[in-house]
Amino acid sequence: MAQPSTIAIDGPAASGKSTIGELLACRLGYVYFDTGVMYRAVTWAALSAGVDIDDEAAVTALSEQLQIDVQRPTADDGRQYTVLAGSQDITWEIRYPEVNRAVSPVSTYPGVRTAMTEQQRRIGGRGRIVMVGRDIGTVVLPGADLKIFLDGTLDVRARRRYLETLARGEAADYDQVRRSVRLRDEIDSSRAVAPLRPADDAVVIDTTLLSIEQVMDKVQALVDQWPCRE
Repeated sequence: MAQPSTIAIDGPAASGKSTIGELLACRLGYVYFDTGVMYRAVTWAALSAGVDIDDEAAVTALSEQLQIDVQRPTADDGRQYTVLAGSQDITWEIRYPEVNRAVSPVSTYPGVRTAMTEQQRRIGGRGRIVMVGRDIGTVVLPGADLKIFLDGTLDVRARRRYLETLARGEAADYDQVRRSVRLRDEIDSSRAVAPLRPADDAVVIDTTLLSIEQVMDKVQALVDQWPCRE
């Protein structure tokens, strides 16, 4: 049976796209690619090289030279994928606290986004991939075989993020988490380059009242119906 080879899943923060994307990729035997790791990789490289994160020109120049690759997991250590910078495995390094603190401005630099989009297209062009982000169906892979946009109310998404944080054993304040999610929504939807929005031909799924299993059922149905979906 024919299956879509390139699947784009977009959506705002805590809409479930990472969870669904990983589950779907595992089920299909595809690469799971959360494009946010690209910006983390650039941030890690800048910090490692002593480049000032606030120096947009320098960070952009570095991003244009950095060769990043994302593959299926190459080690059985709980990773979702393997991230390479050149030949160096940086899968866990990009999750360091200092990267977490610095990645936001890096992801907004237009030149960095342009450089990363080119690399994302290169990786996506191999096929057999589930690519997750905020501009995959509209900018990175506008020709993706299947485009899905997951959404949900702010309160429900903030609650999910809050519970995820607690589950990791970290302290969290719900009101602060909600403000953070709302701010991220505003930044993503209003930025001049690749604003967050569903592609015209994306299937929008509201996850507000759905469990993970129910969302997966809907997504799997779209895969099974491809390319005959009306």
